[in-house]
Amino acid sequence: MNGDTRDFLYKYALQNAVMHSNVPKAGAVLGALMGKHPELRPHAREYSALLSEILAEIGAMDADERRARLESLAPEMLEKKEKQKRDTGLRPLENVGDEGVVMRFAPNPSGPLHLGHSRAAYLNDYYIRKYGGKYILRIEDTDPKRVSEENYQLLLSDVDWLGIEVSEIVYQSDRMDIYYAYCEQLIAMGGAYLCTCDAEIFRDLKNNKTACPCRDQTVEQNLALWKDMLAGSFEEGQITVRVKTDIAHPDPAMREFSIFRIVASPPHPRCDARVYPLMNFSVAVDDHLLGMTHVIRGKDHIANTRRQKYIYDYFGWEQPTYFHYGRMSIEEIVLSTSAMKAGIASGEYTGWDDIHLGTLKAIARRGFSPEAVRNAMIDIGIGQTDINFSWDNLYAANKAIVDPIAKRYFFVPNPVLCHIPDVSERVARPLINPNDEAQGTRSLRFTGAVYLPGDELEDGRMLRLKDLFNVRVTKSDDGFSLEYSGDSLDEARAEHAQIVQWLPQDQAFGCMLHTPEGIIEGFCEPEVTGELNAVVQFERVGFARIDRASETDVSAYFAHK
Repeated sequence: MNGDTRDFLYKYALQNAVMHSNVPKAGAVLGALMGKHPELRPHAREYSALLSEILAEIGAMDADERRARLESLAPEMLEKKEKQKRDTGLRPLENVGDEGVVMRFAPNPSGPLHLGHSRAAYLNDYYIRKYGGKYILRIEDTDPKRVSEENYQLLLSDVDWLGIEVSEIVYQSDRMDIYYAYCEQLIAMGGAYLCTCDAEIFRDLKNNKTACPCRDQTVEQNLALWKDMLAGSFEEGQITVRVKTDIAHPDPAMREFSIFRIVASPPHPRCDARVYPLMNFSVAVDDHLLGMTHVIRGKDHIANTRRQKYIYDYFGWEQPTYFHYGRMSIEEIVLSTSAMKAGIASGEYTGWDDIHLGTLKAIARRGFSPEAVRNAMIDIGIGQTDINFSWDNLYAANKAIVDPIAKRYFFVPNPVLCHIPDVSERVARPLINPNDEAQGTRSLRFTGAVYLPGDELEDGRMLRLKDLFNVRVTKSDDGFSLEYSGDSLDEARAEHAQIVQWLPQDQAFGCMLHTPEGIIEGFCEPEVTGELNAVVQFERVGFARIDRASETDVSAYFAHK
């Protein structure tokens, strides 16, 4: 095997490690390589052995070293991948007029926004930015059982964090008279009726494709009942307004669906109504009156789109252009508002920004930028295929933003104090940021004793203390002893020595690193106290946001590798 082959494999493996922010398995790299270059398949066995050796070498480097190495060997491979990522975007919209588009983000103020909400927010924002027009934030708050004064501010602060370009904010609770007027019109034209049937009786009639007796009431009777409903003559559950549809429609969800109901309590924080529109009526009326040209929402709303067509058709309105995207499953994190509230009440979660939750507040506390969330959601797109949300994609999107600017610091988890005898004092000067050498260096003075990560100490193992020197670990009854093993980085690589962070005994500052798996206690550099609210990189650990800093310790929230 010649040197050109090894160089080719080395660059390809290095590119894979840089773009995925991780060292892959040899089989994964080989599979991708053979897919692009099927002519290499006869050499799979020999390439596999060589790749394992190459990946071990790459694994001894940190992320900055890998990127710098690829940039020096094959900058075009780095540029090509990054250009492809920059060129991605959503498919064009149909039916776009000269004045652009009018679109909306319509959350319910039942609690703070979570990652799932960000998809709808950013997909709409993408097209507003692309075509121009108007972006309406419509707060759908016509269910008093799901809203509270606190929730409005939670929602608005999340929208502000997302950075979407909102043209107008509309509260549905401010538009009750509008909904009442259009409901009365719909009744007057014979498109809706007041139903006083018991809910279970009506359900049986509907499932059997049989009209309820209320359907035969005259317009005058229905209008009188409507006025009585508004006047408070009925209690909750005694009456509802239904749209006249095809009672024999093959989809039961289309048959005589309800559009108004009474909610007696709790009182609404913004209005004193008792009669509230259901979503399919208020959404249809607002989408028309507010001039929506395009609506992007989940495919779980496909049935609602069909229901709303009945209302559009009765009034003679033209429906917007709809796009229904597939379900996005987000694992390993809590998204249910009711589960979050219960967990906060019980003390299981510390608040809406608890690291175990999928709220935008929790995401922000961990150090994710809104731009990273935007990029991840745009990459997902608006296809109808159901998908599993990839945390790796969000990590990569955030790393692309924070990596060029985050300052580097050492963090030693589960620290063990180790003495290294017979080594002269020296000063290590690691770069503050390898992407910007103009920021200068930090200063770590070795005087004979250092803290090392306890999990890295293993009898007979060589370790490379980053930016310092190599040591050999020996285990004894008293713990671990370290022997100086030279300064050569090449020797460390030849032995596949793990590169570890370290801290001088007198430059170790207490630090708690909060992760979804629990709190990691350790030491960090004292200068971290000056990085409050900033995202830093704890070298060989990952990116973290500094959440609290005092004269005695630091609290940080882990984001990703």
